[in-house]
Amino acid sequence: MSADLQPIIAFLEGVHPYDNLTRDELVRVAGSFSRRELAANEVIYNLGDELDGLCLIKAGGVEVTDANGALVSILGPRNSFGERGLMREGYALTSARTTEESVLLVLPAPEFTRLRDEAPAFARFFNRSRSEQAAADRPTTIATMKVADLLARKPLFCAPDTTAQAAAQMMRETRASSLGVVEGDKLRGILTQRDLSNKIVAEAMPIATPVAAIMTPDPIALSPNALGSDILHIMLERKIGHLPIVDQGRFVGMITQTDLTRFQAVSSAVLIRDVASAGTVAEMARVTAQIPQLLVQLVGGHQSHEVTTRLITDIADAVTRRLLTMAEEQLGAPPVPYLWLACGSQGRQEQTGVSDQDNCIIYDDAATADDHAYFKALAKIVSDGLNECGYVYCPGDMMATAERWCQPARVWRGYFQDWINKPNPEAQMLASVMFDLRAIGGTGGHLFAELQAEMLDNAARNSIFVAHMISNSLKHTPPLGLLRGFATIRSGEHRNHIDMKHNGVVPVTDLARVYALQGRLTEVNTRARIFGAEDAGIISASGARDLIEAYDLIQTMRLENQTHLVRAGRKPDNFLAPSDLSDFERSHLRDAFVVVRTMQSAIGHGKGSMS
Repeated sequence: MSADLQPIIAFLEGVHPYDNLTRDELVRVAGSFSRRELAANEVIYNLGDELDGLCLIKAGGVEVTDANGALVSILGPRNSFGERGLMREGYALTSARTTEESVLLVLPAPEFTRLRDEAPAFARFFNRSRSEQAAADRPTTIATMKVADLLARKPLFCAPDTTAQAAAQMMRETRASSLGVVEGDKLRGILTQRDLSNKIVAEAMPIATPVAAIMTPDPIALSPNALGSDILHIMLERKIGHLPIVDQGRFVGMITQTDLTRFQAVSSAVLIRDVASAGTVAEMARVTAQIPQLLVQLVGGHQSHEVTTRLITDIADAVTRRLLTMAEEQLGAPPVPYLWLACGSQGRQEQTGVSDQDNCIIYDDAATADDHAYFKALAKIVSDGLNECGYVYCPGDMMATAERWCQPARVWRGYFQDWINKPNPEAQMLASVMFDLRAIGGTGGHLFAELQAEMLDNAARNSIFVAHMISNSLKHTPPLGLLRGFATIRSGEHRNHIDMKHNGVVPVTDLARVYALQGRLTEVNTRARIFGAEDAGIISASGARDLIEAYDLIQTMRLENQTHLVRAGRKPDNFLAPSDLSDFERSHLRDAFVVVRTMQSAIGHGKGSMS
């Protein structure tokens, strides 16, 4: 071994992931490094330059800036940089210069690629996404399967004028318990064996009766892209055994309880069932008290964060709908059509183990003053029930119990128009919250669909409003310290912690909301918005991929931290101590924050994506 190699080997033995290489591999790698000595303020590479290899700082300091000249990082000894460019066709995605006299070790690009392919520790360290490993570890259950994968046969259907006898014969021949009733290619209803028994046989109706007279019209349906958990939750909550699958109005198949017998129902479905059958709020509260344990099971089972938060949100939706039913039983039927909508994390279907409530009511313009009193009473019953079930009152009073957030559609239309035309700080905040609205219950689906389309169109065409929304989206910044660390909370109960919600997740949800506004996208889920923005050309494919991977890692570490707290007998929260993380985890988390900051810089300078 050359005497010149020994200092490099000794240095690499204290740097991850080189410390995990075998001795022979470490010697080989050490011999492949070249050494560069640079003066202070010397350019290492500029954005777009072809990279020679991975840079590792042995001594000194390096400043990294993004495409807009914004500072991304100040790095010190033992830090690497340039890997993202090497993994993206070999061209620099940032610019780098020294901040003082420095010594760099440069690992040639071919050797970097070889190590990523052959050394597992090296590959894990420089793979900035957990998605592939998580997918490999994740058990396949009905909850996480796509509905399209659960369809067992071609769609069985008949026309509305088909006779009951002909439909019964078709069911017998195909051994089916239900049929879709289709006109053209559009689903008009479903017909089940129970319909034939209860209406044709029990009521002695003629066997020539058309199925349109005995079918269930306009049934609830799911799309092929829905999750299997959606099937379970709907069947258990609504006590139905047949669920049609519709793709843009076209009937594509039916899922029945029999189709699900070979799968084991997950815990979230059991909780949904218990919520749907609860007779009192106290019974529901006992069910929702199990959510932290469900979180532990889902995270421990390597479920992806988007599945975990979706399942937890589904429980909140079921609780809300059960409370609405209980309120209507107490107050009587709604006097006019209305919608109960959720915003915030429930609206985005991204609830975790800790959530407050954010909701509102939109009701028909034909309502009278007495009708308004009805909805105020309904709001109080539901909001109080949610609070008792652990969805605590919103500190900002963003709830349907507030006079402001329980109004007819015309008032809501005025709200959005005022916010768009006069985008002051309060308007920006309120618009940001309300752009995440999702209908949970009620009978007035048309009320929000029309309002949402109008709102997105008006907002997207108002360049001043869009600019203010972009500015508002940059108020929450990732917790990056300049010295290759994190900017932690400096005092109080959470001193030396990171707020993984407001400084981790919120910056991404804010970006995604702006992308949705720019593209007039109706999606409210953050990941769906980012993918939609990519499809609409709002951000580049590489920018979308980087942001999704960063968001996935931030959300996953947030949920893992909540799980650790639950296992320790504490209430889950959003505060994570970097000191509790390994060097590997800190490096990946920081890189995720760098991606988010870079995307913020891009949108702040009027660019939709990273290069």
